[in-house]
Amino acid sequence: MTRKERFEGVIRYFTQHQPVAETELSYTSPYELMVAVILSAQCTDKRVNLITPSFFRRFPSIESLAKAEVSDVFELIRSCSYPNNKSRHLVGMARKLRDEYSCKVPSEPEELQKLPGIGRKSANVIASVVFHKPALAVDTHVFRVSARLGLTWRAKNPFEAEKQLVQHIPDALIPIAHHWLILHGRYVCQARKPRCGECGLTQWCNFFQKSKSKE
Repeated sequence: MTRKERFEGVIRYFTQHQPVAETELSYTSPYELMVAVILSAQCTDKRVNLITPSFFRRFPSIESLAKAEVSDVFELIRSCSYPNNKSRHLVGMARKLRDEYSCKVPSEPEELQKLPGIGRKSANVIASVVFHKPALAVDTHVFRVSARLGLTWRAKNPFEAEKQLVQHIPDALIPIAHHWLILHGRYVCQARKPRCGECGLTQWCNFFQKSKSKE
């Protein structure tokens, strides 16, 4: 099977069986998604969604967060992983948006990465989810699933995986493709024990085909 055929099969399957795939982070604005994305680093979406309601009641806008003390932010997010760093990033992000972007969240990944706490993956999430840009975020789930399926080949890091994936996924599908792969990784193609018996992608999956041939 060629790489092109594999991509076509996987995309066709997801298009038919999962036409709607969205982030599991709760948000109502670009600002709220940015906060949730910063909090989600090394933390589950479920935990983040427990933290953000009280956070947004206290800091409902970029302006209010920009005026906050780091210690006040820490108290609200202390149940999240790495609360010290994230508290500083959140306040720093808001102040930079206030001072340099007129409290408007930029839409381009390159601009987003200039903000504290926003790396390439986070920038791609925000750009694709809120602004529908053809930016593909590669987290641990996407990296694992794309390698197992055979969509990527010997990618050494998320950036290499991203470059390989976007070569074969149409721009219009890149925003949803991230969610296809991440949700598949969370609930089916899990890290320690992939649930191949429940997977509809086995006919295109390099990992499954190799495992089957060893039986």
